[in-house]
Amino acid sequence: MFGEQQRIGGRSVESMTGQLLVATPTLKDPNFDRTVVLLVAHETGGALGVVLNRATEVPVAEVLGNWGELAGDPAVLFEGGPVQPESAICLARTRPDVKKRLSGFHPVSGALGTLDLSADPERLRESVTGIRVFAGYSGWSAGQLEDEIEAGSWFVFDALPGDPFVERPDDLWAMVLRRQGDILAAVAHFPPDVSLN
Repeated sequence: MFGEQQRIGGRSVESMTGQLLVATPTLKDPNFDRTVVLLVAHETGGALGVVLNRATEVPVAEVLGNWGELAGDPAVLFEGGPVQPESAICLARTRPDVKKRLSGFHPVSGALGTLDLSADPERLRESVTGIRVFAGYSGWSAGQLEDEIEAGSWFVFDALPGDPFVERPDDLWAMVLRRQGDILAAVAHFPPDVSLN
């Protein structure tokens, strides 16, 4: 659960479930260059997240039928990360008036959670405001993510409820940095290739 202390990699750290990892300009791994990752799990055994700003051109409806009707704009699959690209993770946001626990919905933070894609999308239509489907995910073993953060590969920020569902996902990296203000806002303008500057 968010806010709980746990021992990860021999250190006591707070769970980052529900937070954003924003790639720093120094992170040159092509899987994560200028990405924004939402952590959907962060436990003693490691962390799991999905890249929010890598849309594909494959419509959700083409792969998952009626789920496409619930997908927000753009209603396409997203590249969630390099691990198990044949698997799918679905993020959903429940409507503010939904108070009962939804079957197949696993909360991540607030109204945001993962949704079981084996459920009937018609039964969820009135309960969710939108979904986003990710092919694959990003994963870290115990202590690996903390080491990458310490090495300066990632910024860690609070997520806003709409971050996973922005209509222009290509702009999310700069948008998240700009809203931090001060020097971090300036990082949003960092050129992709400094040698061309």
